[in-house]
Amino acid sequence: MPQDAGHRNRVALTATAVIVCVSACKLLVHLCAGRHYGYFVDELYYLACSRHLDWGFVDQPPLIALITWIGRSLLGDSLPAIRFLPALAGACEVALTALIARELGGKRFAQGLAALGALAAPGILATDNFLSMNAFEPLFWMGCAWILIRIVKTGNPRLWIWFGILAGFGLENKYSMALFGAGMVFGLLLTPQRRVLASPWLWIAGAIAFLIFLPNLLWNVQHHFPFLELQANIRRSGRDAPLTPLAFFGQEILSMHPLTLPLWLAGLWFYFSPRGKPFRALGWAWVFTAAVIVAVSPRVYYLFPAFSILFAGGAVIWEVWLDRPRAFWWKFAWPVLLAATAVVLAPLAIPVLPPATYVAYTKALHLAPPRIETHRLGPLPQIFADQFGWEDMAATVARVYNGLPPEVRPKTAIFGQNYGQAGAIDLFGPKYGLPPAISGHQSYFLWGPRGYTGESVVVMAGRQQDLESRFAFVQKVASVYHPYSMPYEHFDVFYCRGLNRPLSETWPQVKNWN
Repeated sequence: MPQDAGHRNRVALTATAVIVCVSACKLLVHLCAGRHYGYFVDELYYLACSRHLDWGFVDQPPLIALITWIGRSLLGDSLPAIRFLPALAGACEVALTALIARELGGKRFAQGLAALGALAAPGILATDNFLSMNAFEPLFWMGCAWILIRIVKTGNPRLWIWFGILAGFGLENKYSMALFGAGMVFGLLLTPQRRVLASPWLWIAGAIAFLIFLPNLLWNVQHHFPFLELQANIRRSGRDAPLTPLAFFGQEILSMHPLTLPLWLAGLWFYFSPRGKPFRALGWAWVFTAAVIVAVSPRVYYLFPAFSILFAGGAVIWEVWLDRPRAFWWKFAWPVLLAATAVVLAPLAIPVLPPATYVAYTKALHLAPPRIETHRLGPLPQIFADQFGWEDMAATVARVYNGLPPEVRPKTAIFGQNYGQAGAIDLFGPKYGLPPAISGHQSYFLWGPRGYTGESVVVMAGRQQDLESRFAFVQKVASVYHPYSMPYEHFDVFYCRGLNRPLSETWPQVKNWN
């Protein structure tokens, strides 16, 4: 017995070392990426939101703004600084995937394979590589899944308290937490584990989650649920790239890496197999979540946070299947091949190559990241193109602004058509002597005209004919262009004077929630 215990301890120690190594690789990849690129458009917006902390925003709950504020306060607002916490979250996701495999009965190989699957997936690499709520979302989804597994295994109902805390903060991070949470409840109802729903601790956990989420709910009530209005506008605009169910799952296969397909399909099988029966609720949760996403809003990255439970379950199944003499060599060949091809696919997901090299690389491979939106593209996919041109834009506007008479500048507003333009002015503007920007886009609309009257405005983008119908004087004064930025960010800059009505009165007309 002591020898068996010693062997188990050595195996556990080796498995832990593997998890730490794979997680550290994930962290290092993100810390080294992005040297040839700049801030992503959404990062500019989150930085702006962190300067206007509130219990809610038009397009998101408040947690990402708070995380950004914490990161800025501790590390600064440089690109490596704001991307450190998302990179750390990505490393934790890899470790959590392996820990779920361990709880499902997986030994050393299963834990390592599950972690490698989470590391190798290009889609997960992409979402963890910049500051957004998507980088933290898997920690809440998979954290709740891990706790549910522990509840099933230990029978300890007090663990529901931690489930409620995680779910509550998950809702404050992204509303999709409600979808995965509903999926788990759906799964419990369809399995013998439905008995846990009778536990008073579950209802206490629900109350905790509700109380954590309540401030944002009250904010939404106060502001007439802007997120719902925004989603309706997006659906009407046709902005999102349309996907059939077949196309959606085809993109999921590519985004998770084709060589992980046997892994996550086996993971889905695991939860519906006799061995995974105690945890079948998680299988149903995945099916429920995928079905709702495909039916309502099939954006390819919406399902990414749920794949770790399949990687974990699939690794447990494959560990058993490969524990045979004739298949033993696959235990080495598959992980090596997966890691090698992950290196080949990684430049499609994270900015490790200079732009010109990236363009040549994708042409050679005949591969590119999936389209998320229907906007016209330049030489780079949107996820990379939206990292170019922002400081150049601010510098161009600064030349216009600083060319105005000194007595006019304090009265001059800088208006951006979207939060990327306004966020670029807010981040880079102080370096060039610019005031904060105003905009009608998303939460910038709620922050208002900042006391400007409209007597003097520098307008980024827009149509001159439309501006002339609103201002007494309109002059094109500059143009913005970057060869690698999104084409819709190539625009003219106008200087306008004499708004026909005070800006405070016309402000409702600039609202742009899309």
